[in-house]
Amino acid sequence: MLDFVEKEQHYPSVQEPEARKHNFQEIYSHFGEAAAAEQSARCSQCGIPFCQIHCPLQNNIPDWLRLTAEGRIREAYAASAATNTFPEICGRICPQDRLCEGNCVIEHGFGAVTIGAVERYLTETAFAEGWVQPIHAHRATGHSIGIVGAGPAGLAAADMLRRSGHDVHVYDRYDRSGGLLIYGIPSFKLEKHVVARRHALLEEGGIRFHLNCAVGEDITFAELRARHHAVLIATGVYKPREMEASAAELENVIPALPYLIASNRHGLGDAVPEFERLNARGRHVVVIGAGDTAMDCVRTAVRQQAASVTCLYRRDRANMPGSRREVKNAEEEGVRFEWLAAPLAFAGQRKVEAVTAARMRLLPADGSGRQAVEPAEGEQFTVKADLVIKALGFDAEDLPSLWGQSGLALSRRGTIAVNNATMMTSLPGVFAAGDIVRGASLVVWAIRDGRDAASGMERYLRANAKKAAA
Repeated sequence: MLDFVEKEQHYPSVQEPEARKHNFQEIYSHFGEAAAAEQSARCSQCGIPFCQIHCPLQNNIPDWLRLTAEGRIREAYAASAATNTFPEICGRICPQDRLCEGNCVIEHGFGAVTIGAVERYLTETAFAEGWVQPIHAHRATGHSIGIVGAGPAGLAAADMLRRSGHDVHVYDRYDRSGGLLIYGIPSFKLEKHVVARRHALLEEGGIRFHLNCAVGEDITFAELRARHHAVLIATGVYKPREMEASAAELENVIPALPYLIASNRHGLGDAVPEFERLNARGRHVVVIGAGDTAMDCVRTAVRQQAASVTCLYRRDRANMPGSRREVKNAEEEGVRFEWLAAPLAFAGQRKVEAVTAARMRLLPADGSGRQAVEPAEGEQFTVKADLVIKALGFDAEDLPSLWGQSGLALSRRGTIAVNNATMMTSLPGVFAAGDIVRGASLVVWAIRDGRDAASGMERYLRANAKKAAA
C-alpha cells in the first residue's frame, strides 16, 4: 500500500466525446486485474478513513482496497457487498467526486484513489465468476411484507428482509423493477441490463414482484395493510417543481422526468407514442437547473442529436448541486453552460421559441453557508429554444390524500414523517424509506434508507411475535 507516492491516479479509459455523442453506451470501460490492483495499492490505509465516513453506506473501503491490491478479489467483493446491496450500481452512478473520492486524504496533491472504478471491477468480476448468487433465505418466519416501490430503497429493503426468511412482495406501478434506475437514469451512466440482472437474482431468491400495479388504483393501501404484517412505502418523489417565469405553459416546455422516461423507454425498445414530441433531434434545447437530473437531460439531448444544448443555472459552477464530473463530461460533449443565469420568460405563440434570462449575482453566504442570488440590474439575454426542459427537482405527492390514509403524518416538507430510529410512520406497522422520507436525493442514500428500514421492520416484527407468544 501507500503506492500513491510513486504511482499516479488513473481511471479506466473513456469513450472519446465525438464517439460517445452518438450512442447510449456507458462511457467508461472497466479496470483489468492489474490496473485495479495498482490503483487500490495507492490507498494510504489512513487511521481515520474519510472515504468510509463520507459514504452513506459506511462501506469498508480501505479493507476491500487492500484485499484487491493483494489479489484477494473474492474476499474484496464480499467485503464490498457486506454493506452495499447493489455495489454494481453504486460503482457506476455514485458521485464519488463528492463522497468517497472527494474526501480521500491523498486527493490534494496526489489525486484520490479511484474507488468507484475499483468497485465496478470487483462487482463485474464477481458476476463473471459466478460469485453473486440468489438470496438463500433463512428459515421461513411466517411474516409477510409488502413494499410499495421497486426503486433502490424498496429493493434494498426487500433483499434484506428476504434474507431473514420473510415472505416479501414488491408492488410497483411500472412494468419493470428499478424505478429511476431504469426510467430516470440514462444508459450512458447505467446500462439497463445491469438492473435487469439484479432483478432476476432477487426474483430467483423468492421475492415476488407485482408490476403494473399502482397503489390507490389497482389495489388500495388499506388492502395492502390487511394483506401483510408490515408495509414499507418507498415510492420516491416524482412531482416536478415549478418555476416563476411568464409563458411557462407554452408547448414544449416540459418537466425533466417525462423526457427521460420517454428516452429510456425508447432505448429499451418500448412503443413510446410521445417520443417524437419529446425527442430533441434537430432542436435547440435549453435545460434549466444544474443537478444530476439536469446533467442527464443535457447529455441525453446531445445523444438525440439536438441542434444545440444550453444549460441555465442561477448560481455559479462552484455552487452547483450536481457532480463536477458530469459537468465536465457534458462540456466535452458540446453542452454550453450559462452560469449565473435564471429564466424570466418564454417567448412564442403556441410553442416556445426562445428563453429570456437574467444575469444573476451571488450574495454573501447565510448562516447555513448557502449563497442567495439576485438579478444583476439590467443584464438580460435571449437563448433560442424550441424545447425547454425543467430540471428543478422533485417534491412528494400527497400520499395521505391519494391513498385515503388521513392518519399518515407528513413532515413540513410534505414528505412522510418517520421515527428516525425505527423508520416507522405514524401508522403502526407502516414504514417508509428513501426519497419519500428524505426528499430527492442520491441512489446511495436510498439504499442506506432501505437497509435501515428493513432493520426497523425486523425489530417491529420480533417485538410483535414476542407479544403474541406472551
